[in-house]
Amino acid sequence: MRELPPTAGLPLRLSDLRPGRAPFFAEHAATWLGVEQLQLECSGTAALVVALHAISRLRPDRREVVVPAWTCPLVALAIHRAGLKPRLCDLAPNHYDMDAAQLAAVCCSKTLAIVPTHLAGRVADVATANAIAHKVGAYVIEDAAQAVGARHEGRSVGLLGDAGFFSLAVGKGLTLYEGGLLLARDPALREAFAASHRAIIKPDPQMDRQRALELVGYTAAYRPSILPLAYGRPLRKALAAGDPVSAVGDDFGPDIPLHTVSAWRQAVGIRALMRLPAFLEATRQQALRRIKRLRQIPGLTVFEDALGQQGTWPFLLMTLASEATRDHALQMLWTAGLGVSRLFIHALPDYAYLRDVVPPTDLPNARDFAARSLTITNSPWLRDDEFERICVRLERAKA
Repeated sequence: MRELPPTAGLPLRLSDLRPGRAPFFAEHAATWLGVEQLQLECSGTAALVVALHAISRLRPDRREVVVPAWTCPLVALAIHRAGLKPRLCDLAPNHYDMDAAQLAAVCCSKTLAIVPTHLAGRVADVATANAIAHKVGAYVIEDAAQAVGARHEGRSVGLLGDAGFFSLAVGKGLTLYEGGLLLARDPALREAFAASHRAIIKPDPQMDRQRALELVGYTAAYRPSILPLAYGRPLRKALAAGDPVSAVGDDFGPDIPLHTVSAWRQAVGIRALMRLPAFLEATRQQALRRIKRLRQIPGLTVFEDALGQQGTWPFLLMTLASEATRDHALQMLWTAGLGVSRLFIHALPDYAYLRDVVPPTDLPNARDFAARSLTITNSPWLRDDEFERICVRLERAKA
């Protein structure tokens, strides 16, 4: 059997795991991205918690953080963990960006930050968020969890707003088995982030051992011959039980680990980082070829780069003409082992476990986007003939 992952993660090599300690991963990553400084955290979620903790101390009178209504549930949980309140903004019609008019309407003197999100490696509209945030005295923190390596006008994302964070979780380019990077333009804000790290991030030897074992397991299992057991079997079990939230891994608990990253895992990351630029370029070229084919499918919208943008391509994000058409396509493709999936199952208020975190809100565009979207892996393991099979099935999908 052969199973493809839903995202294009950089495969690790056994040689990456050799013994050694190198507690300088953030410095190597900063050099690659062309930024002055990066701060390493144990996950992208932890990086957001650290950032929010820091800016809430700078602006203690502000408690609301504005986020897209269709985004990773961990964003809402991170805001809650930082003692703040998420404020939801609906999406623009048939787009992952926040609706500009509603964003201006929901921001006020209570707004601490706006979090535009670079979903699927695509570069979000940070300029609008900047204009609105700075008018009311708020920060802009770019959620670039899925976009490490993406650029706008030649500069790394994360430099467009006041701050940004990247995720190093499995399947997002390079991984340390979890891990995150925090970025700020202003030296004073960088110092605030460092102070926040010192205040809330502590060593945890037990988590170090767990993550080390998980990293070894990822190295062994992240290949098409093993993924039927590591990924395919849990996926099919969850779908058979009628649980799409578990199927895509959206079922997060309230606990957010906050700990340091071992020097050995950083050494693994430094070795793998040397291969990451070539990997991202290869997957970019593959994506550019394949979106030409997807554009030929009636009723399908595939999201790609605008002028001046060079995103990353962990997967291809698209919407179909209707929820019924999307569901018909997924009925044929989700369990076919070809890396076709969904990104986030619901708009944030529709996750049962977020009911005490996210207020009920009327969000027609976010719910519509959730209902009509799907993703196709951009893994190099997806062969051209397999991609064509996916396209043919999308063409045949009917409401």
